[in-house]
Amino acid sequence: MLHHLLMNELRFPVIATSGNLSDEPICIDEREALARLSGIVDLFLVHNRPIVRHVDDSIVRVILGRELVFRRARGYAPLPLRREGLRSEGLKSDILAVGGHLKNTIAISVDSNIFLSQHIGDLENKKSSEAFQKVIESFRHLYSMEPVRVVADMHPDYISTKFAAGSGIPLISVQHHYAHVAACMAENQLEGRVLGVSWDGTGLGLDGNIWGGEFLLTDETAFTRIASFRKFRLPGSAPAVKEPRRTALGVLFEILGPDMFNQRDLAPVGSFNDGEIKVLAQMLQKGIHSPWTTSVGRLFDAVASITGLRQLIKYEGQAAMELEFAIGSEQTAEAYPFNLADHVDIGANPDGICIDWEPLILAIVKDVRERIPLARISKKFHNTLVEAILAVAQRIAEERVILTGGCFQNRVLLEIAVQRLEEDGFRPYWHQRIPPNDGGIALGQIVAASRLLKAGEKG
Repeated sequence: MLHHLLMNELRFPVIATSGNLSDEPICIDEREALARLSGIVDLFLVHNRPIVRHVDDSIVRVILGRELVFRRARGYAPLPLRREGLRSEGLKSDILAVGGHLKNTIAISVDSNIFLSQHIGDLENKKSSEAFQKVIESFRHLYSMEPVRVVADMHPDYISTKFAAGSGIPLISVQHHYAHVAACMAENQLEGRVLGVSWDGTGLGLDGNIWGGEFLLTDETAFTRIASFRKFRLPGSAPAVKEPRRTALGVLFEILGPDMFNQRDLAPVGSFNDGEIKVLAQMLQKGIHSPWTTSVGRLFDAVASITGLRQLIKYEGQAAMELEFAIGSEQTAEAYPFNLADHVDIGANPDGICIDWEPLILAIVKDVRERIPLARISKKFHNTLVEAILAVAQRIAEERVILTGGCFQNRVLLEIAVQRLEEDGFRPYWHQRIPPNDGGIALGQIVAASRLLKAGEKG
């Protein structure tokens, strides 16, 4: 009613947004709002009803005829996920999972229930870190629980991992992409062996490299990395995440070598000046501050850059989203070539399968130079990624296939993958109420920890 009265008086459009600065948690106290937002807000409408905890709007997309939650907050959290096997799997006491670094959520297990918190956000500043700790304390009080174990990501520099390590509670570390797979398995009530396709932007791997294009085969207690994408370098590391053109240079350098820097018609190369190119060439040639990655999320960035679609981004996932939306009404079923190579050192499993994207990238460069429409290039790229999933699934011959990680927020990728897998006799599973992105890994951390504890009891 209040909103109706206000809009009736104003008589012009109003944009409603959250009460916070970018990358900071929402203000829930009027004094806090006056202090933090006074520089950007003209007027404040306040009331006398206190807000106990911050809860963002949930974000949901309908894919394959059902909801897929991207941000689990108002209306969804903290509704529990019931998992009958928790006690028998070794969780004889309450456990806390602290999630990851981006899109952070935390989770706790209480008896046979797992409660996943509302969206907390990216833990990149003091305010976010404080909100993260407040949510943990709120959950401990709300559910009267004192955790005897805490679960965190393997990355030692995450704020969440540092908190867990300094908590004084026995720590269990869980690999990032395995947590994604475990979360999707829990949501779909799956146990045992599955083929997990876990694709995202960033996650520390067992070999110390940045993973993100992984195929993980699970058993009752752990996983094996049975396939991965060919690795490439990210010149500058963190800046490459915000500059798809840097990622594109890393991909192209693996194929073309130093000669790449002379091909100024390539969009990512042409976007840098001569001085910048000289520095980037040294970084890539000497491997300076240029970590290896297998990330499919970064591969999306590279293709967006090579096609000239996006060289710099203003928010996470912008290049990949624009590449998806560029497809429009394009219907081609064609795909680019790629190779499956055996016995290539991809990290934890040196005898695994390597998906070599070199033929794919060279074909895209050729199409760009021949001015093939972006919509067709993008659709063929998405089709190729799906064919890679199918090729590995056929090689492994595991009927149940999990599709998880931030890349599977992409409607085109997910819909084609489900269709092609079902056509070939596989049973694909994906998310619905638990985010496929890092907002769901706290759930996966608890499930993975329960398996480790169960294995320890048997041992």
